[in-house]
Amino acid sequence: MNCRGCAAPLSLPLIDLGTSPPSNAYVHADRLEQAEQWVPLKVAVCQQCWLVQTEDYTSADSLFDAEYAYFSSFSSTWLAHAECYVAEMVERFGLTADSRVVEIAANDGYLLQYVAGRGIPCLGVEPTRSTAQAAREKGLEIRELFFGRDTAAQLKSDGWGADLMAANNVLAHVPDINDFLGGFATLLKPTGVATFEFPQLLTLMAGAQFDTLYHEHYSYLSLTAVQTLCERNGLEVFDVSQLTTHGGSLRVFVQRKDGQRRAVQPAVQQQLQAELDAGVKTAEYYATLAPAAERIKHELLRFLLQAKADGKRVVGYGAAAKGNTLLNYAGVKPDLLAWVADANPHKQGKFLPGSRIPIVAPAQIDLEKPDYVLVLPWNLLHEVSQQLAQVRQWDGRFVIAVPELSVL
Repeated sequence: MNCRGCAAPLSLPLIDLGTSPPSNAYVHADRLEQAEQWVPLKVAVCQQCWLVQTEDYTSADSLFDAEYAYFSSFSSTWLAHAECYVAEMVERFGLTADSRVVEIAANDGYLLQYVAGRGIPCLGVEPTRSTAQAAREKGLEIRELFFGRDTAAQLKSDGWGADLMAANNVLAHVPDINDFLGGFATLLKPTGVATFEFPQLLTLMAGAQFDTLYHEHYSYLSLTAVQTLCERNGLEVFDVSQLTTHGGSLRVFVQRKDGQRRAVQPAVQQQLQAELDAGVKTAEYYATLAPAAERIKHELLRFLLQAKADGKRVVGYGAAAKGNTLLNYAGVKPDLLAWVADANPHKQGKFLPGSRIPIVAPAQIDLEKPDYVLVLPWNLLHEVSQQLAQVRQWDGRFVIAVPELSVL
């Protein structure tokens, strides 16, 4: 396979997580007798442009289909983040009722609802029917399609040249990353700004966050790689900021190279230097993840087996994609993790892909009063432990597996 960023041959493996179904391919109860599609989950590093990426075994059309079950609005933390983002962008870039805001991967309208609430015209682009419909129910205008240069040209001709384009947690999800970024250069006004948010490679490696690797994530991004990709596609990075979301993310600000140029902020060079110092341009840097993942797998299995031997009840919380990567890599089934609770009704009543662990409503936790609750989306531990504070009333305890097994 060649690099999806620069087309150089991929020669440096990062990790091989075996085979698993796509992490968001939740199984309906009436399909439990049917076989699932298990495909390899391998990640490699381009030693030319240093883009970290999955090897191609699945298509975007099959991953982001009409039954896509990830709805952003079920996380109060994420909603607060989106509202704060809108307030910051309005103030920093002087957005008004005469501006145009376009969000790529608008999901269920979690962010654009705050743009619309300020009276600013906005449009969402979202390829998954389930979330697009939820956004429309909020009164938002949504185009149900994948974004790229051709899409951008059509939107521009429809009058949607953008003052601000938002792309939260989508840059990693696109197979043709050059066509995707080229669409931003097409749709942005000469004075426009685009922002990309994505989990950053430095925290992934430092925190052994191998569970954030799954088929829907085609790329794992450093600013080093993103800057190169942007330059190749008519964009310039002019600022970057650190975020705590998703276990550690970057927000990258870009502008058109042929437009009104803002001064490049010192934070850009500082981040690039931090990545260089960490070793992102060396093969040795990438050698630590695979052994860390194996250690985490063994720690989790030891805990679950000991809990079962002691007669303790362990359940999960959060039917998240990262949890599916972890559980399938570790080979966990319902005998060790009875069920997983999730607040998203679109997931309740289904089963986790691969492990076939049932997904239930959070009320089941109060009914059964388990001894341990394994929080699979560990990045939301604070939010979850507050929402489920009653667990401590019966001496129940919260558990996370990444970056190490912790019983809290």
